[in-house]
Amino acid sequence: MKKVFKRIGIALLIIIGILIIIGIVKYVKRSKMVKDNYALLGKEVEVIKLNDYSFRDLNKNGKLDVYEDERAGIDERVDDILNQMTLEEKAGTMFITMIGMTKDGEPLDMPIISTEMMDVMISTMLPTNSELIARKKINNFNIINGYDADILAKYNNNIQKLAERTRLGIPITIATDPRHGTKNNPGASIFTSSFSQWPSSLGLAASRDTVLVREFGDIARQEYNAVGIRLALHPMADLATEPRWGRINGTFGEDAHLSSIMTKAYVLGFQGDSLDNKSVACMTKHFSGGGPQKDGEDPHFPYGKEQAYPGDNFDYHIIPFIKGAFPAKTAQIMPYYGIPIDQTDENVAFAFNKTIITTLLRDSLHFNGVICTDWNIISDGKMGEGRAWGVENLTPLQRVKKVLEAGCDQFGGESVPELIIELVNSKQVSEKRIDESIKRILKDKFRLGLFDNPYVEVSQALKITGNQEFRKKGKQAQGKSTVLLKNDNILPLSKGTKIYAEGMLNPEVLNTYGQLVNKASEADIIVKRLVTPFDERTAFFLERFFHQGRLYYNDNEKQAILNLINKKPTIIVVNLERPAILTEINEKAKGLIVDFGTSDEVLAEIIFGNINPSAKMPFELPSSWEAVQKQLEDVPYDSENPLYPFGHGLSYN
Repeated sequence: MKKVFKRIGIALLIIIGILIIIGIVKYVKRSKMVKDNYALLGKEVEVIKLNDYSFRDLNKNGKLDVYEDERAGIDERVDDILNQMTLEEKAGTMFITMIGMTKDGEPLDMPIISTEMMDVMISTMLPTNSELIARKKINNFNIINGYDADILAKYNNNIQKLAERTRLGIPITIATDPRHGTKNNPGASIFTSSFSQWPSSLGLAASRDTVLVREFGDIARQEYNAVGIRLALHPMADLATEPRWGRINGTFGEDAHLSSIMTKAYVLGFQGDSLDNKSVACMTKHFSGGGPQKDGEDPHFPYGKEQAYPGDNFDYHIIPFIKGAFPAKTAQIMPYYGIPIDQTDENVAFAFNKTIITTLLRDSLHFNGVICTDWNIISDGKMGEGRAWGVENLTPLQRVKKVLEAGCDQFGGESVPELIIELVNSKQVSEKRIDESIKRILKDKFRLGLFDNPYVEVSQALKITGNQEFRKKGKQAQGKSTVLLKNDNILPLSKGTKIYAEGMLNPEVLNTYGQLVNKASEADIIVKRLVTPFDERTAFFLERFFHQGRLYYNDNEKQAILNLINKKPTIIVVNLERPAILTEINEKAKGLIVDFGTSDEVLAEIIFGNINPSAKMPFELPSSWEAVQKQLEDVPYDSENPLYPFGHGLSYN
């Protein structure tokens, strides 16, 4: 037996040794690749003074070019740099993709060892900074790390310095998904503790307060600007007409009018009345409305590729764009992944669909800003297959051609500029067509002032983001967004009430007004916080972050809740990401509150009456799973006998 264990030990040592050698070889190889990439870059930009005018010599030729002169008109500057760009530089500019950074705000080029799964994934699954910037000549990136504000600011400055060393010094546009909520989803939102915390878009809609929404946009704009983020990959103008859809949390609800006024206020908050060097550009999504997903399944995944219109209600989903995003002059638009089944002359996804992009969006609605595809619709990668729904049979080269023919300008989540180069060189796509898109992309960079100064003050980042005033405003918004659905003479609670709490992250805040006890038997009142039920799915990497499927609590979950309610008078508080089925819980509870990102601190103020709830539901709550299944995906408020209708909400007086 000892000999067996000895042999096993020797075998393990050999295997470990081989793995170490392989790791060293790969590390050395990658180090050389990174070094070779950076060798492609030139010298840093100098500031030159000419006749009392200072300018950044971006192309290092020692003279003032029109595109370097901030006194010149934007169209003149765009034309000047376009005439200097190579095909390779143009192709790189047509991509915006995910990029990683180290925890110190340095460019991420080597694999890192970390206890954080996301950091390891980013360092091993994404291309290196050096490859994207120096070799592929890409200058638009979305960051997905949630580090502190000073780290994000430092990273901005570091990669802008790298961008200066490219031939023409084209600055980088940094983009992000929403960062002001409490959820972390690499496919939809990024929790960043340095920023002020606000309710979700559903909560903003529940407030019915457009002034509040514009104020949020303005505060978020200041926080983004402080760290170098200049492009918001939001808002979502989609309508939540299909209650099972996993992305309802990012919408303004199911009503087109409400979504329109919220979308308009949101964009105006970020961009201002016109796009300038103080703005954050908005990429409003997802044209022409991503809400009516067949059976509620999301098109991030193959089983959710179809958008259904059984109610013949396609036009309803365009209203938030026509009456919201476009009047606010949203800078950019993103179409979604899905296929609008039988709505156009071919059943292909939005970004491949010329009828949607050119005939409708460009020609009919006269949108002339940047149109960027959703992420990863061209190439298969480490995160899954390309979401080329409806054109799966096409090669990546053919997919790129079809997107360009449809009328899109930019490719999200991709880093394959070589395909555009091949299309132009083989005369399948004209360089004139490429120039049309490049002009739009560059125009936004100039309007945002990136060519003149893309840098931020690292020392100011933490002072601006999440400052006391911004956090106070966020908490006020949380209070305004919380909906009181039922009050059976129990709320507000009297001071000193004994409370047993479950589901709260910080239940001690209840001691500010009442008395927190350790057992339900000792309490006068029970407060129970719940989350929206969902199916746990793990077949695809991103599925674990998307809450989809069922809206009902299963038997075990429901029984545990009802058992608690039966012990003492109970106030149920449900965080709604989607319209949960609460019929039996509602019947037994003395009070029912729904929130869209309300902290325990703000909740305590609500239940003790310091804040009088005033919010109204942004969607209806179904009474049963059967009612959900009977609903039409594209039609609002069509649930049979809803538990609570759209617009319901109580106050204390």
